[in-house]
Amino acid sequence: MSWFGLFKKSEDFFSEKEKEQIVAAIQQAEKRTSGEIRVFVESRCRFVNPLDRAAELFFGLKMDKTEQRNGVLVYVAIKDKQLAVYGDEGIHQKVGEKFWQTAVAKMIQLFKGKNYGDGLAGIVTEIGNALQEHFPYTDDDKNELPDDIIFGK
Repeated sequence: MSWFGLFKKSEDFFSEKEKEQIVAAIQQAEKRTSGEIRVFVESRCRFVNPLDRAAELFFGLKMDKTEQRNGVLVYVAIKDKQLAVYGDEGIHQKVGEKFWQTAVAKMIQLFKGKNYGDGLAGIVTEIGNALQEHFPYTDDDKNELPDDIIFGK
């Protein structure tokens, strides 16, 4: 049985401790940058390419409305074993496609070792580091998007 088959709902995929770890990573990352990071987890991906689904969710969540266009969505489809990271144009122009591909590859490696919370928290931290480098925190920054994990169906 695959590790994904054990979970009936996306909310059940992570333990409470892992959920807290991921949200804490988002909050810590956003304390150092004006960028915004969100995590979306669902059971199945509606598209063949998870990046297409991540883009649909990104715009559906209005993440493209951040002032500096520096929002990033980390997407996980549990049962379909698909991952994607979608960055808005502001951050994408700074880090490029290779950064996102490397981020997903690292997350896949950690997931293979059943380190789900560590995988997501780690990628959030790396994204936060990139955002901090290109969009450092200033005293007038505000949290433009919620920090909680979004669970789809």
